[in-house]
Amino acid sequence: MSERNSNQKRSIALTRMAMKWNSALLLLQLSCCFSSGTCGKVLVWPTEYSHWMNIKTILDELVQRGHEVTVLASSASILINPGKTSAIKFEVYSTSVTEDDFKEFFVKMINEWIYDVPKDSFWSHFLQVEKLTWKYYDYVQKLCEDVVFNKKLMKKLQNAKFDVVLADAISPCGELLAEILKTPLVFSLRFSPGYELEKHGGQLPFPPSYVPVILSELSDRMTFMERVKNMIYMLYFDFCFRTFNVKKWDRFYSEVLGRPTTLYEMMGKAEMWLIRTYWDFEFPRPLLPNVEFVGGLHCKPAKPLPKEMEDFVQSSGENGIVVFSLGSMVSNMTEERANAIAAALAQLPQKVLWRFDGKKPDTLGPNTWLYKWLPQNDLLGHPQTKVFVTHGGANGIYEAIYHGVPMVGIPLFADQPDNMAHMRAKGAAVTLDFTTMSSADLLSALKTIINDPTYKQNAVRLSRIHHDQPMKPLDRAVFWIEFVMRHGGAKHLRAAAHDLTWVQYHSLDVIGFLLACGAAVLLFLTKCCLFCYRKFATPRKKGKQE
Repeated sequence: MSERNSNQKRSIALTRMAMKWNSALLLLQLSCCFSSGTCGKVLVWPTEYSHWMNIKTILDELVQRGHEVTVLASSASILINPGKTSAIKFEVYSTSVTEDDFKEFFVKMINEWIYDVPKDSFWSHFLQVEKLTWKYYDYVQKLCEDVVFNKKLMKKLQNAKFDVVLADAISPCGELLAEILKTPLVFSLRFSPGYELEKHGGQLPFPPSYVPVILSELSDRMTFMERVKNMIYMLYFDFCFRTFNVKKWDRFYSEVLGRPTTLYEMMGKAEMWLIRTYWDFEFPRPLLPNVEFVGGLHCKPAKPLPKEMEDFVQSSGENGIVVFSLGSMVSNMTEERANAIAAALAQLPQKVLWRFDGKKPDTLGPNTWLYKWLPQNDLLGHPQTKVFVTHGGANGIYEAIYHGVPMVGIPLFADQPDNMAHMRAKGAAVTLDFTTMSSADLLSALKTIINDPTYKQNAVRLSRIHHDQPMKPLDRAVFWIEFVMRHGGAKHLRAAAHDLTWVQYHSLDVIGFLLACGAAVLLFLTKCCLFCYRKFATPRKKGKQE
């Protein structure tokens, strides 16, 4: 009997404790809501892989502050897991695309980009990249169709009365949903091919004389021939991306809305553009008031390592460690390539922690431990870390910047070569070609970074720039989303350029008018001179002859 009473008392105590924690959490959420002005409802149009990881960081913070977040997740989603316990709500919609199809497409696309896309010819390289990009957009359009033509789902979304739509601009459709739901739109974006979406959808200026086109691997300090190359890149993306890919979206959007419209017109209605970089990464260039840099929003202080890993790290002594990771999307590294890498790492005095999922290389040295997963941020924040070997993904680069770690870049596909070109220009990295590098190349690059102190100094300088901000990137991203919710938009920050035609934007009509006026004045003066000449000069000539 006494035991039963004891259990009942313990149960009551636990219940009261749980109620206290729930009350404390509710108060925290309410205080966040009151401080920001309102608890809003956010609808999210996401993108897979690292894009999802970035936007989820924002969503977790929004939920922490008491906002209601709903993510549109397809039945084919790869990383977006609606079944996982979370305060984020998921609205799952059916699609004819299966998860296996989606995964197979991504794996095939990445492998083609890494191994099959030619790197020695501009035209053949980008024609191949173009085809891969269009295949991706075909998948995205299919997912978009499955949402906007689902009458039951769209009715449910309209009845929900969302305060803002948060979308990753690299995957069109978020702007269409915002238009249908008559809801303010906020974009999250790293970049688009050739900066086309930012330039034509967001009206951001990109002078090709000193702003390198994304994927060009150029810096802002260009020679004459590099400026020629940059101009060719710009014209190529303007023509190919707009002519072929965008026109398809224009037709689709016009069909859905029942009126003529364009992708860029819809994107131009975005209230804010949250760009996932910062001046520690970017080259200086002009921005608009509704563009905010939020690079490194996922970065955080390092946590202690697991004991076994910490012991291995500490065993490196003064030599320190090398952190090696080519990301989670490389799954078919050849044995030859793996052995070449392992042979180079084996010659280092440093201990190496290598994220690797495959057959153990025959040349693996005792100084190298293999892991299927690494606590990358915690390792980069460890004082023993000397260098980070990376594929050049933006997330990994920002963790290295955050902790002031120099890099050896082995870029594989997409924006990675361009990302590493930025780090190389800022003196914090050296780069290698994954398909052609030898063991000697990798060993030389690692020794250069480790033994030349300027790379570490430049990495620390970038870290100081990153940390010296009046507001943390995540707080800044959330602030502007809440700002849009509080004010129903941010129209006062939207440039009038959105309402101008291409001719008006470049003042071609004004230039034409001024040229016409100048030509008219010049014609008038010429006529006057001819008239005066005929009236006064001709009679005098005749008089002399007489």
